Amino acid sequence: MSHLEKAENGSEGVPSLVNAQQPLRVPSRRLGNPGPLGLFSFASTTLILSLYNTGVRGIDTPNVVVGMALFVGGLVQLLAGMWEFACGNTFGATAFSSYGGFWMSFATIYIPGSNITAAYANGPSAELDSALGIYLITWFAITFLLLIASLRRNMGLIALFFFLTITFMLLAISKFMDNAAVNKAGGGFGVVTALIAYYVGLAELLVRDESWLVLPLGVIAKRID
Repeated sequence: MSHLEKAENGSEGVPSLVNAQQPLRVPSRRLGNPGPLGLFSFASTTLILSLYNTGVRGIDTPNVVVGMALFVGGLVQLLAGMWEFACGNTFGATAFSSYGGFWMSFATIYIPGSNITAAYANGPSAELDSALGIYLITWFAITFLLLIASLRRNMGLIALFFFLTITFMLLAISKFMDNAAVNKAGGGFGVVTALIAYYVGLAELLVRDESWLVLPLGVIAKRID
């Protein structure tokens, strides 16, 4: 073997120029499914606030949900949305990130240092309710759009966004009309929404190869062009 051949093959202690120029290959890792994390975070925060809205155990002040809304419904769900982008799931990323932002913004309203509610203290009594009604009806519109986007996914997600759409609509109406009964109805629909979100999250968590059972989600046939 010639010296040139020895150099090319990296033999006899001579480093190979070909091997030296090859990029370092890092083993790829499969990303986990962030769906259950986002759904459980959403469901837990929604359940707490919805129970408050129904007036369970005489609770009228929802401020205890602020911490939950900031860190579980807000931060954790936002992180789940970012990981859905990494997994290539645009729908999941949009939904989780949007509602993560919703919970953070909702919690900020009730933080005393934000002075948001204090700004309405000297105005008409109905002004704050009208402002909250517009806030909630905006999220009704966003949720309705996500409901449309979910129609070819599975029945679990369709049910989730359907009940969430109704929830936002009722809560907005309750603010516009100053009607406690409608607010309680919105809380009831919110409880149903939270339970559906728990079910969908558990269904995604129970992977067939790693669980003793699986939960059906009502898969809808994909389009064939």
